[in-house]
Amino acid sequence: MVGSRWRPGSSGETILGMLAAFSITPMGTGESVGDLVAETVRIVRASGLPNETNAMFTNVEGEWDEIMAVIKTCVDTMAQVAPRVSVVMKLDHRPGEPSGRIRRKVESVEHKLVPESSALPR
Repeated sequence: MVGSRWRPGSSGETILGMLAAFSITPMGTGESVGDLVAETVRIVRASGLPNETNAMFTNVEGEWDEIMAVIKTCVDTMAQVAPRVSVVMKLDHRPGEPSGRIRRKVESVEHKLVPESSALPR
């Protein structure tokens, strides 16, 4: 039980409103892993879930089961060519939030970075 949020039967329910940032690194395949990492990005993009990739992580938005299935497919694919696969994940679970958070969170911070003088109408 986690605080007052636990509900009977909730362990098998699909959870909505999830953002995930993850990094998958195939190990034991040589110094350069760019081609292999590109393959995991292809898997994520083919999933149809909203996503973005940056220098360190791939971010994806969707339901719990959808996101975990994509990450599992990426890990399984890397495990076919690498003797060891390292995975780092960070999850933001916020059920009930409308989709599009993957973009709105960044837009909110960018908006706050605009100096007040340039944000005022002229």
